Amino acid sequence: MSFRTAIVDDEPLARRNLRSLLKSHSDFEIVAECGNGRDAIVAVNLQKIDLLFLDIQMPEIDGFQVIEKLEGERLPVIIFVTAFDEFAVKAFEVNATDYLVKPVDERRFIQTMAKVRTLLSRRDFREVEGRLLALLDRRDQFAGAGPRYSQRLLVRTNSRVSFLRVEDIDYIEADDYYSSLHVGAKMHLVREPLKNLEARLDPKEFLRIHRSAIVNVKRIKELRTLPGGGHAVHLLDGTVLKLSRARWDAVRSVLCAS
Repeated sequence: MSFRTAIVDDEPLARRNLRSLLKSHSDFEIVAECGNGRDAIVAVNLQKIDLLFLDIQMPEIDGFQVIEKLEGERLPVIIFVTAFDEFAVKAFEVNATDYLVKPVDERRFIQTMAKVRTLLSRRDFREVEGRLLALLDRRDQFAGAGPRYSQRLLVRTNSRVSFLRVEDIDYIEADDYYSSLHVGAKMHLVREPLKNLEARLDPKEFLRIHRSAIVNVKRIKELRTLPGGGHAVHLLDGTVLKLSRARWDAVRSVLCAS
């Protein structure tokens, strides 16, 4: 079996070094090579890439921004290529499949490729996706972008996987063991119960209004009392959702404070 491989680095010497190292690993075929993040997004999304060597520090569009734009049937295994920095030590060792420090040492490269083969042979792509999602969130925390709450979710549409920014979600509804994410006219079904999603979302930005619904605070237009004594949440797009009596005071206090 031949694994389709892409190399992304803005330094020609670094790309040449990786090409040279890969010559001894005949089961990996280089099908794309890019010198910037914009070309990388196009190349990887157009082709089925199994392994991506990705430079983190690139001008205009860095490696993390490339990851956020990836989509396809599945995400590739990503090996980060970076100069030594504090983030690589703290985050990559915890969440990344592996990382290589420039200039790449051959012995270290062989160890990395062994990890890649194991992961690709298991074809456990959910593990790959989970690690990337955790890494991006951890990056946000190190950058001072806020607490532990998720900034993005992975969604599948027509057998394609992509990253979805949580700020784009209008509301979420429970659907048995799944949850329906409503984003404008689109709906994404994720295999995660509402309770788990609630724990991952910032309570200042997303409110549980009912046992089966969570709403983006910024999408709320108004609260209304129904003729029968119940309550409803009206969203900016015209959607009307039931508001439980038990959550009326909590929702109203958050809206008044915002």
